[in-house]
Amino acid sequence: MYKVLLVDDEILVREAISAKIEWNKLGFELAKDCENGKDAIEFMKENPVDVVLTDICMPYIDGMGLSKFVYENFPQTTIIIFSGYSDFEYAKMAIQYKVAEYILKPVTAKELSEVLVRIKEKLDSERQQEQKMDELTKVYHSYTKNESLIISRTLSRLVKGTQEVETSLKELEEFGISVEGDSYRVVAVDIDVYSDLYEVDDELKKESALMSFVVENISSEIVGNHKAGLAYRDSDNRVCLLFHTNKPKEFAAEAVKICSEIKETVYDTMKLSISMGIGKYVNSLDELYKSYDSAAEMLKYRYTKGGGVIFDCEKEVMAGNPMELEQDFKDIASALRSKDEKTLTDTINHIESWMKTGYVRRNKCVAYLHQVLRIIYETVLETEENFQLDDSEISNITDARSIEKAVGLIRDYAARGLEAALAAGQSSGERQAVMAIDYLKENYSNPDLSLNHICEYLNISTSRFSSIFKETTGKTFTEVLTNIRMERAKQLLRQTSLKNYEIAEKVGFSDPHYFSIAFKKMTGKTPKEYAREN
Repeated sequence: MYKVLLVDDEILVREAISAKIEWNKLGFELAKDCENGKDAIEFMKENPVDVVLTDICMPYIDGMGLSKFVYENFPQTTIIIFSGYSDFEYAKMAIQYKVAEYILKPVTAKELSEVLVRIKEKLDSERQQEQKMDELTKVYHSYTKNESLIISRTLSRLVKGTQEVETSLKELEEFGISVEGDSYRVVAVDIDVYSDLYEVDDELKKESALMSFVVENISSEIVGNHKAGLAYRDSDNRVCLLFHTNKPKEFAAEAVKICSEIKETVYDTMKLSISMGIGKYVNSLDELYKSYDSAAEMLKYRYTKGGGVIFDCEKEVMAGNPMELEQDFKDIASALRSKDEKTLTDTINHIESWMKTGYVRRNKCVAYLHQVLRIIYETVLETEENFQLDDSEISNITDARSIEKAVGLIRDYAARGLEAALAAGQSSGERQAVMAIDYLKENYSNPDLSLNHICEYLNISTSRFSSIFKETTGKTFTEVLTNIRMERAKQLLRQTSLKNYEIAEKVGFSDPHYFSIAFKKMTGKTPKEYAREN
């Protein structure tokens, strides 16, 4: 049974919910009902619960204050809010405090029961996951004390060449393990979420040991079923496979098949994405380290290829010819000089595609992207002397953990460069028109906003401004302002349940009647008709 705390300042509401919900049948127990958030907090300090069912508007501490307390002190507790308030600000706060359900009053017993059924399914799933993790942890702790750990360490030393082969084989023989074959291949397996594709904190590092233990068990079972070799974990929690065979040509396809089976099983079992590098063939145990090094090296291509990939170094690996980028570098400079946004975008896309389809090492990718940054900076500087290239922008490219993130930063910088180049090429009148539109977009909600406000802001006469503005935009000041206000009004009508007078006020109309007339004149519909249709 999951314990529920009911919080509402109206006693009739509490009594109705208490009586009408079949708590036991739904798998819940009503632990307590409180009339405000303050009482609820005092109760929870001594009596933790699984679910808090609360109203928003209450004395002393309201529902949002209670949700904040639960979120900060009892993160495992599920929060359900039922309230007469549909304001967007409440919904935003509810998201912030990880509220599971936000129900508008009046709420029926049927509706609340359906919500509780959904919550129970979620809690059941979380509890099962916790039990599963507890069981795995117990097995893992047992593993760290038994012979499996000794075997893994011996295999790791054998594969990395840090111990004499004869010594390693003798140690393995004591556990009844032999490594025999004419050819050998090592496979390096990384769990993507714990790899250098992501930031890994201390908490994740602890978790990675347990998860790699699971991957090792799955790998060991599958490799054993195929009688293809051994699976083990090395000292940094990387799982490795040691394949041995007397028929290397026939085994090539089998190795990839086994790796694919492991990758799919790990994902189906634990929802974890893994990447695998299959090292080259070696013909003696003394050379195993060469196979391991080549396997580990292949995993470095995840920077451009992404996670969840099997890399086979025996397949042809085609590195891109850097000379191909010379034309791209020229095209970027040309596009910026001619203010050609499409060519600029297409060229950056081509550079990204070239890096992804070829086998380009991370340090090379970073060097090419630094060169792109420098080209953008130097080209824009020809017309805009204040354009900057900060050290932080260079270091952000270096530190990006995937090609997508790095190229995304390039796109942002290129967009700023193009914007600066366009602005430098504008006449003073065009710049003033752009500044005026930006000012209108920021201040459209002011009902007193007028032509004089704009002209004072730009320090220009009204007649001069009107002439420049109409020439640049093709519209008058009033037309542009009205259009901005109406676009915002349409957005509010589509996305909120605000009243007409509230929307009128938010978009700068002090007279709701005049707002309705202006809205119909522009759209052909009244605000109510537009809201109903959208």
